[in-house]
Amino acid sequence: MNGVAPDARAGFEQLFRDTRTDLLAYIMRRSPSAEDAADVLAETYLIAWQKLDAIPTGERARLWLFGVARNLLMKGASRRRSRHALVERLAGELRLAHPRPAPVEDAQSSALRAALAALPERDREILMLTAWEGLTPKQVAAVVGTPVNIVRVRLHRARSRLKRNLTAPRRPIAPCAGYAAAKRDR
Repeated sequence: MNGVAPDARAGFEQLFRDTRTDLLAYIMRRSPSAEDAADVLAETYLIAWQKLDAIPTGERARLWLFGVARNLLMKGASRRRSRHALVERLAGELRLAHPRPAPVEDAQSSALRAALAALPERDREILMLTAWEGLTPKQVAAVVGTPVNIVRVRLHRARSRLKRNLTAPRRPIAPCAGYAAAKRDR
């Protein structure tokens, strides 16, 4: 807090101590989440710090902070509505421009889904980024934040595991005893 007079700093700290509890309660009652409330509170005090000279004195300072918080809450709500409307519009345009055919659920795709699901999450992600998104190991490394050599090793192992999962004989699932008894009693 260099460049700020000690009395201004002390005044700001006192304002913070005097208002933070009430201001946080006000913001929490109007925020969708505690994280959003914490962000609005921090931004409110940041604005107050940046506008130290504009803050009124006494009780009016508290009300000024409530006004700043209210404006931030309204902007946040407006941004969320705009973002939601944009997402809905883009989703509609994408559905019109690129209609997705209904997924084919045959034995082969069902087996592939099961084999993929049996893999650890990181193996599945590396395989899908490579096969479905068409990324190179170097690009996958950038996405997952792992060195490219490790991605190459994991990709090789993931392909081997997937192949084993696909070629392993499947054991039929035995129905539970209750199911067999209920079927007999029909």
